Amino acid sequence: MTSTPRSVRPLAASEVDEFTHETDVLVIGFGCAGAAAALEADSAGAHTILLERQSGGGGSAALSGGEIYLGGGTGIQQACGFTDTPAEMEKFLLAALGPDADTDKVRRYCHGSVEHYEWLVAQGVPFKPSLWDSPTWVPPTDDGLMWMGENAYPFCDLATPAPRGHRVTSDGFGGKVLMAVLGDAIAASGVAVHTDTAVQRLIVENDRVVGVSARHFGETVTYRARGVVITTGGFADNTEMVAQHAPQLVGLGVNSDGGDDGRGIRMAQAAGAAIRHMSAGQVGISLIPGMMVRGMIVNDLGQRFINEDVYPGLVGQAALFKHGLRVWVILDERGYEEVPENERWGVVPHFVAESVAELECEIGMPDGALQNTVAEYNRYAGEGIDPYFHKSARWLRPLQAPFAAIDVRKGIAPPEYGAAGGGGAEVFTLGGVCTTVDGAVLDLDGEAIPGLFAAGRATSGLHSWGYISGTSLGDGTFFGRRAGAAAAERR
Repeated sequence: MTSTPRSVRPLAASEVDEFTHETDVLVIGFGCAGAAAALEADSAGAHTILLERQSGGGGSAALSGGEIYLGGGTGIQQACGFTDTPAEMEKFLLAALGPDADTDKVRRYCHGSVEHYEWLVAQGVPFKPSLWDSPTWVPPTDDGLMWMGENAYPFCDLATPAPRGHRVTSDGFGGKVLMAVLGDAIAASGVAVHTDTAVQRLIVENDRVVGVSARHFGETVTYRARGVVITTGGFADNTEMVAQHAPQLVGLGVNSDGGDDGRGIRMAQAAGAAIRHMSAGQVGISLIPGMMVRGMIVNDLGQRFINEDVYPGLVGQAALFKHGLRVWVILDERGYEEVPENERWGVVPHFVAESVAELECEIGMPDGALQNTVAEYNRYAGEGIDPYFHKSARWLRPLQAPFAAIDVRKGIAPPEYGAAGGGGAEVFTLGGVCTTVDGAVLDLDGEAIPGLFAAGRATSGLHSWGYISGTSLGDGTFFGRRAGAAAAERR
């Protein structure tokens, strides 16, 4: 992790003797948002330069599972036999990403989702028309559609359920395939890519952002542009920023490529940008959804606190923010064996017992706490109902000896989130600079900062506190396109 770098205060254009490069649109960061922004700016006829501080593109997007949250009636949904509308997609996202999700962005995203899906396909992004129909972080197959908790309570009562997790076809994580496709599209376009170029400061002239100062192999280079688009990612790798804005994430593992240092956010702030939802974060908890859904998840007092068939990221947020990750997955031998070995990711129980009382004692829970929880669960599960948390009847049945317990703090990290680390969870930040639906960066008065745009995790996007897998790649590419197009219009 990195500490706060040196000054990000804007540089006055009058201090630049001569600009090294000039362009119409300058995009900072070659992840999915930056690639989408650059492609759209180039398509609009703007001369575009894409900067990347590493030696090649990809960013954190290339390390992701490759899910893109799309709906409203995409070709894949139709091929799998599902009917969906933008209105139902909007209802779900407003509930799942809230409270205080950005209503304007959610509405624009949902109503533009089919067109965005078609744009991705036109770039060459592959999606297989088949459904993975079981809770998981990343399917062990190449199925192109998956549920993201749309069919779980309370969301199934708020919006008509439809699976909207569109997974890029891959023999593993789809993020690398997505970025390879977007990288090929960039190479075939008129976009100039400047790698090994680390942006240091924005350059301003008469309250307008007109370029950046950067370092390239130890030399200072300057860029003048009519529109600058920041797509530099979040700040999970910046320990000082995390401690300042999101202290509950301190000490946990980080899901990133190591470059989410928040510098783009800080540069925008230094130019007057407002920020939003900086304390919010996604939590990839160390558990196997297929195990949890066949049993229960409880806190260290033996109490259930959520229905186990919701999107597992929401379980992770509840586990961290409400219970400090002191939670356990409780299941029986049948439930464990029902999960295919290739979906277990090496997870084995930490405690096994012939009775709930014995298991409770081994874990160190109060006498009778877990016994009461399992007894209540079993009493209703036999009738196919869950009056406490409304888990789907599909996953309900009485638990029977022998029993097992898995401590998420000692489990492996979810496969979507890379290697294990950080006490049972891996996180990334959701907050960032405030932007319009067209990517214009807003100041503290809610006014657009001339010449400055942003997209992706450097911004406060669709989310508030909630998170659904696929809304990072979806948000980044969708609003990256809009930011690139808007920046091109300012020529």
